Amino acid sequence: KLKQNKKGNEPLSVVAFKMYLGITPSVTCINKRRNKFSLILNKNPLVDFVEELPAGRSSLCYCNLLCGVIRGALEMINLAAEVTFVQDRLKGDDVTEIGITFLRKLEDKKCKKK
Repeated sequence: KLKQNKKGNEPLSVVAFKMYLGITPSVTCINKRRNKFSLILNKNPLVDFVEELPAGRSSLCYCNLLCGVIRGALEMINLAAEVTFVQDRLKGDDVTEIGITFLRKLEDKKCKKK
């Protein structure tokens, strides 16, 4: 069974998701190095009004916006990450799961005064 990792990732799941989407995903750590974890969304408000994917468009992901927002927010604090959907309720899964893998700490580029 996967262990819960609430210490380092709690602000992302508790504050940001609650503030912007009105939900609180659970955080599940995937490995011992603690650089890979998943956000489990039991409810996803971005798909409330989507009944099913259009025919021939099964690879379409309505919520890919969330991956970009998370990746961009992590880059703002100098963390490079890979953010992908692991499970999607629109594709028949029980929950929506977003996988996040920290790749490296980005170098801080400071402005040089001329």
